[in-house]
Amino acid sequence: MSALLSVCNLSVQINEQPILHHIHLELAPGKVHVLMGPNGAGKSTLGNVIMGNPACSVTEGSMFFNGSDLLGLSVDQRAKAGIFLSFQNPLEVPGISLFSFLKSAYELTRDTHVRLWQFRKQLSATLGDLALDESYLDRDLNVGFSGGEKKKAEILQMLTLSPKLAILDETDSGLDVDAVRTVSHGIARYMEDAGHTLLIITHSTRILESLHVDRVHILAEGHIVHEGDASLIDDVNAHGFERYLSRE
Repeated sequence: MSALLSVCNLSVQINEQPILHHIHLELAPGKVHVLMGPNGAGKSTLGNVIMGNPACSVTEGSMFFNGSDLLGLSVDQRAKAGIFLSFQNPLEVPGISLFSFLKSAYELTRDTHVRLWQFRKQLSATLGDLALDESYLDRDLNVGFSGGEKKKAEILQMLTLSPKLAILDETDSGLDVDAVRTVSHGIARYMEDAGHTLLIITHSTRILESLHVDRVHILAEGHIVHEGDASLIDDVNAHGFERYLSRE
């Protein structure tokens, strides 16, 4: 099976500071991949590079998504191609309602137009699954939202846009047990579609407990130092990352 995302020999700088070194990563279509590592390893940087953050300068290597060269595409072009990135700390956007944002993003990624009432109806069931009241749609995007509500709003975006590849960056950070359970349910719902691929970036494992993980990649000091199946999660829980840091 050919990879949905193929990263080859990728090196990245931010403000001329090397962050990632010769990264090789392949994400198989329809699978759940986990990128783990200690704080400061470069995990979030890798997610931002895939999404096309202009602050990240690629100095070497290549990235192909669904057979197309990613490096020549802008952020919006990557979104239209089917890539979604959630953030550790979602931004507040005064003056734009959650509903308006979702409708605009949906129409732009599909080059189509949807009727207001049809789209609102489409969102209602998903809101219920995420324990969000419909009134959230009329509030300014993330303004006054709690940390858990911001993360749920991002999962709502993911389920609405239905991207081929969703990259979730520390989605469980700052969430209580109930919120983690709700978010995990939303992620599991996303993976019900066989065409969806997931990359979860985390240094914790709480959000992984209810998911079937196919492949685990360990990143440390800007290098992918180890890869394996889901048993790596238990190993990291038992022993931490230290045992992998000296491996080639």
